[in-house]
Amino acid sequence: MARNKLDQYKGRLTPSQVADGINAARRNAKRLVDDAESLLKAGSFPTAASLAALAIEEAGKVSILRSLALARNEAEAIDAWRDYRSHTRKNVTWLIGELAAKGARMLDDFAPLFDPESDHPHLLVQIKQLGFYTDCLEKAHWSDPSRVIDESLAQSLVFTAKILSTGDNTVTPKEIELWIRHVGPVWKRHPSWMKKALENWYEDMQAAGLAPSGANQMTEFIRDGLKSSRPKKK
Repeated sequence: MARNKLDQYKGRLTPSQVADGINAARRNAKRLVDDAESLLKAGSFPTAASLAALAIEEAGKVSILRSLALARNEAEAIDAWRDYRSHTRKNVTWLIGELAAKGARMLDDFAPLFDPESDHPHLLVQIKQLGFYTDCLEKAHWSDPSRVIDESLAQSLVFTAKILSTGDNTVTPKEIELWIRHVGPVWKRHPSWMKKALENWYEDMQAAGLAPSGANQMTEFIRDGLKSSRPKKK
């Protein structure tokens, strides 16, 4: 008897479908973070760390879905779906806290997160696996989740997952339409064009009531960087 299965979709999406996917990913990321926090409080550090890694992956789907919205042909759509279903493509931002702690503030400062030669995405996948399973590693060494994942690592991952999973605003099809209008024409082209497109996109978001009024926060981030919350030294 043939076994029924759910075939994974690999085509292009409408702005409405992209918005639905982003909202679903955000909700699920928050659910996973909430569960990870509960396990952290209960002292179940390995499972908390692994769930935090899953939350980071879910949160990482948001940017990939935005790239899918900009797909200009079927080949680009297939590439975006490949990223969407790749653990290492969804978790690239998990070291954002470490970079910020080292002084990263400007948009360009976070470029190392997306370096294809970096091994940090694979490291998080390994941590996630070690938090769930026992395994026999180098020189016949048995890994036990409770001995490999400690409280400090679990706390760090849950904290990062919580940061990456924030965002209560529901993404609307209009937001994605504006994204395509501004970013689409310069997608994967000169970085300076991309930065200007992001500023224009956010400005249009403000005009449409989809982003807070006042200063253009995207412009401030690109030109001035993140504002440090650390107290100034006297």
